[in-house]
Amino acid sequence: MNAKLVFAFVLPFLLLSRGAIAQKLTSDIPYVENGHQRHVLDIYTPDEPAAKSLPVMFWIHGGGWQVGDKSDVALKPKALTERGFVFVSTNYRLLPEVEMEDLIGDVAKSLGWVHKNIARYGGDPKRIFVGGHSAGAQLAALISIDDRYLKKEGVSFDVLRGCVPVDGDTYDIPKIIMTAEFRQALYGGKMFTFGHRQKFGNDPEKHVDFSAVTHVAKDKGIPPFLILYFPGNPNTRAQARRLESVLREAEIPAKAYGKRDSNHSRLNNDLGKPDDPSTQEFYEFLDPLVGGEQ
Repeated sequence: MNAKLVFAFVLPFLLLSRGAIAQKLTSDIPYVENGHQRHVLDIYTPDEPAAKSLPVMFWIHGGGWQVGDKSDVALKPKALTERGFVFVSTNYRLLPEVEMEDLIGDVAKSLGWVHKNIARYGGDPKRIFVGGHSAGAQLAALISIDDRYLKKEGVSFDVLRGCVPVDGDTYDIPKIIMTAEFRQALYGGKMFTFGHRQKFGNDPEKHVDFSAVTHVAKDKGIPPFLILYFPGNPNTRAQARRLESVLREAEIPAKAYGKRDSNHSRLNNDLGKPDDPSTQEFYEFLDPLVGGEQ
């Protein structure tokens, strides 16, 4: 038999035996009635009809608040559904079509919808983890620390079990703006033409308000944090350690973990690989929080 035909015949069985089809995907679910085309989310569930009351990972994509899509999830849905999670990935409106506060509000609305409806998909509305990469890391940290956004959607911090921001550089926006503009003055402005000041607006009060570190305080119910970062990037390294420090000062469990031999994209895309050090940290963070009290 022709080798290509043999491969085509055998490949589906190899994939099934390796668990390549590990989850069921329900895509483009609206979380705002008659909303924008980006007011949609995807839900990945274990391929087990009887599965119910499973912990939920709510994921926010990156893209500099200007681009990106909920499909940018790499291995995470497969890895987490195999561990008994429901995985949700959300879209939201983007700059410059909307202002930053509208964008953040979209993410909170999406999580609010998940809290109200995820039981229909086998998820536990009282066990939600929040995560995100890059711009999504800033959004994940902010809505898990500044409770105004979720309160507006009728969601209490009591339902959040943990937060996993991945390689964000905007947990303290005034600091990153100061750093970027110092470099701009030092090296010239062409490579920094659309930086954080443009994205977050020219109002310094908004820079402070959109910074997760601003809103950290004891006894708010802020969940534990695992802050993943690539130490080769001085911005994400400094911001991860800054957020970790502020959380710990408020007696909120927090760990910043830097994965070497990686980069901004690969750190996110490798999450779910069994031999990946960040994945091991990820699971060690999630496992004790899934069934126990915060």
